[in-house]
Amino acid sequence: MASLAHSTLGTTYEYIPSSYAHVLYSFYAQLLNPVCFSALTLLAPLFYFVYQDYASFLNLGPGGTPSTFLGYLRITFLRLFALRNPHIPAPIPAVLRPQLGYLTPERAIRLPKRAGSRPKVTGIAPHRQINQKGTPVNFVELSQAVRGLAATHATRLALGTSCFEKHGTGLFSLNPVNRTCNGEICHAHPSDGSLHLTLHPADARVVLEKCWGERHPLARGGWCTRFVPSGFLMVYAPRDAEELKVVMEIIRAAIWWVSGWALEDEKSGEVAGPEETVSGQDTLEKALDSIRACGICVS
Repeated sequence: MASLAHSTLGTTYEYIPSSYAHVLYSFYAQLLNPVCFSALTLLAPLFYFVYQDYASFLNLGPGGTPSTFLGYLRITFLRLFALRNPHIPAPIPAVLRPQLGYLTPERAIRLPKRAGSRPKVTGIAPHRQINQKGTPVNFVELSQAVRGLAATHATRLALGTSCFEKHGTGLFSLNPVNRTCNGEICHAHPSDGSLHLTLHPADARVVLEKCWGERHPLARGGWCTRFVPSGFLMVYAPRDAEELKVVMEIIRAAIWWVSGWALEDEKSGEVAGPEETVSGQDTLEKALDSIRACGICVS
């Protein structure tokens, strides 16, 4: 039933039906109840925190988790299992062979300690670098260098949509010997210039100790491997040509770990990786079919 109204001396009065008035009276009475008022007072900061935290999650941009409130709740739950200090290397399992990674003492010389302090990093998925970002030009140079690797080693590597990020370009091994997401070696983030990749534990230790990156919050092994491998790292965005050279050396270490061969051995055909790999056109075609079946656009 519509409310009735009339005007007296220019003032409009609105009559609310008794059923509506009863509901409003009950609502206001509950608000004035001391217990209810106290509860709302205590919960207001929590609601504000959730609102601000959700906005921060959305501001990180697209990532492996949908940019929805359900995606936010999922990440909030996973925070309970995040590494407390992502700068501490994981132990190297005694049974792992080889114990040394790609970044042997001779190669590690190519990795000077990163200049300055570590950048601020936040999030899980998305997991992003907040400051000390690379410029758009730096990102283009990084992307071109990665594409150059794929073009030069087209029988072993391919470009495709990142399996971890679900968007953006990733570098894939066509014949991986260590499990990642469909053989993904690395992917870079246009928003900050950083990248994610998977390394041998010894190589990860070198990268962490020289401040070039940090472990992903869920890279703790165990059941968390359903999300990311235990050797999953963020490598900070290169800020100039010299830092790009270091980052590319780290990417070569990731290629070695995931693919089982080193770039230096491409011409000789020898494999210097953690395990012996299988080559041949049949294997290449099967790998390409497997990647396409997972929705990855191989270019």
